[in-house]
Amino acid sequence: CSMRVIAGSQKGRHLRGPQGPGLRPTSDRVKEALFSILAPHIEGARFLDLYAGTGAIGIEALSRGAQEATFVEPHRASLRILHANLQLCGLTSLADVRTGTAEVFLKRQTTADRPYDLVFADPPYHEAEHGTDLLSALAASAIMTSDCIVVLEHYSKLTLTPQVGCLVRLRQYRYGDTTLSVFRQQSEGAPSP
Repeated sequence: CSMRVIAGSQKGRHLRGPQGPGLRPTSDRVKEALFSILAPHIEGARFLDLYAGTGAIGIEALSRGAQEATFVEPHRASLRILHANLQLCGLTSLADVRTGTAEVFLKRQTTADRPYDLVFADPPYHEAEHGTDLLSALAASAIMTSDCIVVLEHYSKLTLTPQVGCLVRLRQYRYGDTTLSVFRQQSEGAPSP
């Protein structure tokens, strides 16, 4: 399975894709939509890719000008491909790869860690509760800047509440079975954007 970088410094570069059942990379159409949502915020941003898989989304963010990206992925096979893709693109120095689950990563973060400007999460589709649990864990963590944008890729049939803690949903974009839900961190007493 081959994937490519859509735009930026790595445009057109082919990445190694996932192998094995149950792994589905974000389609080019959804990736294009995601980055048109993030475009105004990506330059110089700290990007967090939860459930990173082979790293295609975080690599796309780096290609488009993100300052650095953290990739969180628990599966060894995906991690091998992720490391190979970062090397292929010459982006290893801008990447921080963490082995483990998104939940454990979020629990380990402290206010001493530099916060992220953009967070992308693509939890397993067949485990619907992951989306809501993940948003709660994010809202409770100390890893987001005050105006952080969080995008959750999920199965379109999954219903998410419009607000989870400090995260307020701005919009949803539906592409067949896939929906991108965009949340923004809202500081106490700040008006909605």
